[in-house]
Amino acid sequence: MTGLEGDGSSAAEPFADPHGDPFLRTRFAVPARPVTYLRRERLTRRLDQGLRTPLTMVNGAAGAGKTLLVADWAERLDGPPVAWFTTEAAGTGPGMFWAYLLRALHAVGVPPPAGVGFPADANRVNPTLGARLAAGLSVRERPVVLVLDEFDRVTSPEIAEQLEFVLRHAGPGLRLVLVTRTEPLLPLHRYRAAGELTEIRGAELAFTPTEAAELLELHGLRLPPAAVRALVERTRGWAAGLRLCALAAGESPDPEVYLKEFEADRSTIADFLLAEVLKRQNAGTQDLLLRVSVLDRFCPGLANAVTGRDDAEAVLARLNRDNAFVEHLGHGLYRLHPLFAEILRAHLRTRLPGLEPELHRRAAGWLRRSGHLPEALGHGAAADDWEFTANALVDDLAIGQFFTGPRSDAVAGLFSRMGREGTGAAPELVRAAGRLARCEIDGGLTHLHRARHELAEHDGTADEAAARLSCALLEALAARLAGAPERAEDAARAAGRLREAVPAELLDRHPELTALLLDHLGSARLWAGRFEEARTALSTVADFAPGAATALPREDSLGRLALIDYLDGWLGRAECRAREALAETERFGLPRPSGSGVERLVLAAVAVDRDELGQAQALLDTAAEAHPAMRDPVREAGRALTTARLRLARGDPGAALKAVEPEVPADAVSPWARGQTALVAADAHLAEGRTETAAGLLREVPAEQPACAVGAARVRLATGGTAEAVRLLDRARPERRAGPAVTVRAVLVRAQAADEEGDTAAARALVGRALAEARRERLRRPFTEAGPWIRRYLGSASPAGRRTPGTGPSPHPYGPPPPVIEELSGREHDVLRRLALTMSTEEIAADLYVSVNTVKTHLKSVYRKLSVNRRNEAVRRARELDLL
Repeated sequence: MTGLEGDGSSAAEPFADPHGDPFLRTRFAVPARPVTYLRRERLTRRLDQGLRTPLTMVNGAAGAGKTLLVADWAERLDGPPVAWFTTEAAGTGPGMFWAYLLRALHAVGVPPPAGVGFPADANRVNPTLGARLAAGLSVRERPVVLVLDEFDRVTSPEIAEQLEFVLRHAGPGLRLVLVTRTEPLLPLHRYRAAGELTEIRGAELAFTPTEAAELLELHGLRLPPAAVRALVERTRGWAAGLRLCALAAGESPDPEVYLKEFEADRSTIADFLLAEVLKRQNAGTQDLLLRVSVLDRFCPGLANAVTGRDDAEAVLARLNRDNAFVEHLGHGLYRLHPLFAEILRAHLRTRLPGLEPELHRRAAGWLRRSGHLPEALGHGAAADDWEFTANALVDDLAIGQFFTGPRSDAVAGLFSRMGREGTGAAPELVRAAGRLARCEIDGGLTHLHRARHELAEHDGTADEAAARLSCALLEALAARLAGAPERAEDAARAAGRLREAVPAELLDRHPELTALLLDHLGSARLWAGRFEEARTALSTVADFAPGAATALPREDSLGRLALIDYLDGWLGRAECRAREALAETERFGLPRPSGSGVERLVLAAVAVDRDELGQAQALLDTAAEAHPAMRDPVREAGRALTTARLRLARGDPGAALKAVEPEVPADAVSPWARGQTALVAADAHLAEGRTETAAGLLREVPAEQPACAVGAARVRLATGGTAEAVRLLDRARPERRAGPAVTVRAVLVRAQAADEEGDTAAARALVGRALAEARRERLRRPFTEAGPWIRRYLGSASPAGRRTPGTGPSPHPYGPPPPVIEELSGREHDVLRRLALTMSTEEIAADLYVSVNTVKTHLKSVYRKLSVNRRNEAVRRARELDLL
């Protein structure tokens, strides 16, 4: 053999390894790049920076693009020589490793120093080799860059120790680049602490969407950004996955559809991952990977439960260190790469057919015991074990998640797959919830009846308390949707008794159940006309701490409180509550439609009273959509009445009659809805000259509610019953209980009665009083609908210097600004309050510790939301709306 180790002679170029076989030149060759290779400058810059440190490590999974990255950089490197050595399979002895490494240096013109020689024994080296090599490298004027590719194949601690010795003592003469799938055996912590290590890991190697788009273009594919982002999400930016997908898509007639729908287990990606990752593991690890493939995220405890073993923690940690497509998410959680998981699941079905449902069942049981309800439900459904899944939902008191919260769509979608499988109270309750969530009242009541029958067979122990309380919630919802207030009261009383038997921590964990129950009760009371009782229940819900779980009932309760204020004539209060309701679900990003839309109906009704008819129509249009479980008689009656009033205001009494013609289906009659409907219909008949028909409708109007009594008085007056109209007002005394929208109309009825009796002084005084009350609420409609008689009083009755609503020029050239329907953010309120203090933009910025540009952005948003253009207008508008 040429150049025996330690012979002391100048090293001659060897031609054979310690076994006497020729050196394999391919192991010294820098790998060629494909024509579609994408150079990523952000990574090559990192490698350039690595020349400042002794050690650079490029660590990533198989196919992450490590080797091609370093090869492209090495070929383009201008300056130091680059020696490339692709290491051999595990088991290579130190002598063979160092013989190849020295040959790699020789190949780029860096012969070993005199006296180093070449190892003659494949399994050992002379102890002086490392010292002599390090000493020779340390005196080089230019460093040599040594790239060790596939270094994960080097598993000998002896080799790692020798390599680290050379690196440490070679000083600036050596720059070592390790390309590896696993953590090398070198003491990386020392280099890292000393700032002498440059690392490029899997997260940096992953392609960004922009880079992926460029790579696809190199393959002749131009895709929309959304399609590229979806592909990157599915592949996690994995280089080999992207390249293999691009190659396959290029052969497809529709590349975009292929990349969206391809089955990973039927692609070349599967061949790559099975060969490069799965088959490299021992049989036990392969079995673990196959079984945990049914999980999304998992901890070692869950992995043990699914696999039936007790060593998952160590195995998962090793797989993560080895970049075996097992990602550590922190906090002891792991997940498989999406494509790897997809391929493993297909492999599981082939190798262990029929096992997948059992694995889901095990996972569901462990997750339920550990308090992870959403994941337990998903695995229970995947196992087609609907009895377990329904019981898990009901026993956790989470039935309210069908209707509210960020997971409501997911829960409803999951249980939509449940057929007739599963018997018992819980499955029937879930079926009832599903029907009621779609406003299918009869179907919901059928399943509720079956659930009650199942529950009646138990003795009422605490084990059934959650199911019974869930049943009470659904009964309250069914009663609300059916317009049955007494049934809702019965359900609420039953729920009150059952709460004592349910663990307090369950109720605390699911505040949405109590919020929904009280919202249903309050709405049912509102339908019954029991406004104060309704206000009590709804206010309790509105006072719940804000949260995504209770956002929908809070929105709905605020909207219905706004409706009560509107019906009582308090337009300003109604508008503020309605705006608050609008902001509730938007704050938590819940999907639309999420609530009932009652708040938009209230804002539309307020806009009609202010004669802002375009705004009213826009609000009505946006209120068309509603969560099916919120489409109760209150909402339907409110929509019909607001639509009819808008049609009347636009001079179309026929359309108004048509809007209120269909009777809102309900088990019980609502006094206010019936009365308001009769009054709108009477106004429409009066507009078309049918006075007798209008008078006949007054039999439907309850006299005990101020708004209805005032409306009835207006109709009596219009049909010639002046004295009767005044008597109605005297009995109702609306000024004691009602707000300006009611009292202004009452005062105008008295003014018209005085005018008809010839008492013009009294009429003028009453009109002036009505104007003063109307101005606070920006009321116009009562004056425009009053009729011709009022015209001669408006100019003289208006206080000096003030304009009459509905007459003369408006302070706003295009009418008053529309009501605010988008809530100001907290920071916008801060800016607005400082505007009112006449602070400059710069002063506001300094006071809030933000930039001037940020303040300007907030100001633009405030102007838009308040429908103004200048600072003083914003302050004045904010004061009108009680925002300051």
